[in-house]
Amino acid sequence: MHILPTISTMFIVISAIFVGFGWYHIVKGNRETHEKLMVLGAIFALAFFLIYMSRTLFEGNTAFGGPESLKLPYHLFLFFHIALATLGGVLGLITLWFAYKKKFLKHKKIGRVAAIIWLLTAPTGVIVYVLLYVLYPGGTTKPVIDAIFGL
Repeated sequence: MHILPTISTMFIVISAIFVGFGWYHIVKGNRETHEKLMVLGAIFALAFFLIYMSRTLFEGNTAFGGPESLKLPYHLFLFFHIALATLGGVLGLITLWFAYKKKFLKHKKIGRVAAIIWLLTAPTGVIVYVLLYVLYPGGTTKPVIDAIFGL
């Protein structure tokens, strides 16, 4: 059963939808709506991250179960997705911090880049999900906590 990966993937998509609409509203000058949508986007991104990290720690990551010929392209794509997600998450936190501190020029400058990266991260995350759980049967997992303690 792949309920947690499904939920976490839905959360990252919902997060990106809020970010997209939030960006739209700030362009239209609707600062209050922008703020609410971006906070909701951050909450859903945080929910994704908490589920993902919990699964990684206690269940492990799912190995690619597709054909051997796709393993290298899959892992290259996964690396690209992880790099985007990490950069987007860090820039998103910085952007939220600047907004909180009311440093709106810095917020605007970094926020544009963070939003673009986040809007690319969500679809790449969906593709990873589809490859791991829809198109091909998921491979084995080993909880990180077991690896740490040699279990």
